[in-house]
This record gives sequence, C-alpha cells and structure tokens, in this order.
Amino acid sequence: MALELTTSYLADSLELFRYYKKLAERAMEQVADEHLFTALDVEANSIAIVVKHMAGNMRSRWSDFLTTDGEKPSRNRDTEFENPPMTRAALVQVWEEGWAQVFQALEPLSDEDLSRTVTIRGEAHSVMQAINRQIAHYSYHVGQIVLLAKHLGCDRWNALTVPRNRSAEFNQRVAAGEASQR
Repeated sequence: MALELTTSYLADSLELFRYYKKLAERAMEQVADEHLFTALDVEANSIAIVVKHMAGNMRSRWSDFLTTDGEKPSRNRDTEFENPPMTRAALVQVWEEGWAQVFQALEPLSDEDLSRTVTIRGEAHSVMQAINRQIAHYSYHVGQIVLLAKHLGCDRWNALTVPRNRSAEFNQRVAAGEASQR
C-alpha cells in the first residue's frame, strides 16, 4: 500500500484499517484450508478463532457507533473463542461482515466528529480514542494471524512486507517509487 500524505486523521485511520485487513487476508490466502483451524497448543487460538473474535468485536464496537455503548448487551465475547465457522468461505463471510461494520461506521464521519463522545463498556471515549483503541486491537490480532499463517504455511510463504535479507533492494524500490513504505 502506498503511503498517501494526509492531514486527515479519519482518512489515515481508514487507510490503516484497510491495510491491516488486507495484510491479514494476504496471510490467510497462503494457508491451506485445514490450517485456518489449527491451534498451536491448548492455550492458543487458531486463525479462525481470531477472525471470529475480531468480527464479534467489530459488530459490537461499530454498530450504532455514535449512539450506543460499544459493548453491546447481545455480545457474548466468550463464545467468540469457541466453534469458529467450519469452512474458509464461511470464515471469509464473517470477516467481511465485521469489516463492513467498521467502514459503514467510519466512512460517513468527518474530522469534526473526532471530539464527540462515545462509550465502550460504560467508559467515555472521544471518537478519536475509540478509533485508536480499535486500530491497536485489530493490528494486534492481525499480527497473530500473520504469525500463525507464516508458521503454518512456511513451505510456501511469500513475504507480506520487506522480504528477509532484501531490505537494501526494497529501499531502492521505495526510493524509485516502486514500493510502499507502509
């Protein structure tokens, strides 16, 4: 993704959300279907469980974003860590539905909305704080997805960012305008 200079916090936030969404998708594409459901140990989550949790969080946080608490009474967070969708197609559907909530909530906002107050678990946040909280949360889980995908799909892994031992080549491409810095 090419870094686009902006002074709009919302525009940059939307680009970051799109970046992390795509990063996870590119990682998941490199994993065999059965590996989406593989947990490394009894305390670890599979990619599918992380996706299910993220989607549940997205539904709760972003539906009626400006008018209701971000922790909806209908959300049962504990069940997000059980029984993920059983197929790649079903998992992708849950993923896309979650992200649709994010973009439907944020795209209509303007920078003037950033100082408005929203609540998450009864705690007041500015819109900007709520966005920051979710960028941090989603990037954390995308990192988990990437780590799992790289581990499980190592035999056919293609680097998602700067390939190992190729920083100089990558930096030359950035300088020539051929690669993204983000």
